[in-house]
Amino acid sequence: MLKEYKIVVVGGGGVGKSALTIQFIQSHFVDEYDPTIEDSYRKQCTVGNEQVVLDILDTAGQEEYLAMREQYMRTGEGFLLVYAINSKNSLDESQVFYEQIQRVKEADHVPVLIVGNKCDLESERQVSYEEGLAFARSLGCSFLETSAKQRINVGEAFYSLVRNINQQAAAADDPAVALDAAAVSGDAGAKPDKKKGRCCVIV
Repeated sequence: MLKEYKIVVVGGGGVGKSALTIQFIQSHFVDEYDPTIEDSYRKQCTVGNEQVVLDILDTAGQEEYLAMREQYMRTGEGFLLVYAINSKNSLDESQVFYEQIQRVKEADHVPVLIVGNKCDLESERQVSYEEGLAFARSLGCSFLETSAKQRINVGEAFYSLVRNINQQAAAADDPAVALDAAAVSGDAGAKPDKKKGRCCVIV
């Protein structure tokens, strides 16, 4: 029996949550924007040396689905909190989503990975890498920049979240692990490589 992880993808409307998820699951880019109410996906993959199943829920970003989103959040073990680097407003919205996660989960430490999506749109950037990283660190979260279109750090976002879930589960059993996890949190990210116009993982 493979271990399953329930992952919830949250963020404002139009930030690329569905594009990110579908790129990860089906390896193709969805260009047109079709607002999601709720879509569920399953994928078997290898994280570290372990075969696991990711049960991924892609949620609505619109305010009118607030109650429905809270219901999904209750079942999630980890969260990808997505904003778009070409929308400062979407980063501001991320604070609201994060507070909603904390309120629904009623826990001090919920595995959340902050994702700055659309890093291929460098010429339209409104949120710098440093701003995204600072936001993530202020919440005690890890951080990546991704591009669903160019498939940059797409898999790494999901795999990093699974590692975060495992770290926090281990930390609950061993305080020493909690200290190590706290030291690492927020230090891994994807920083734009200005020479190539791509994003690379910073460890």
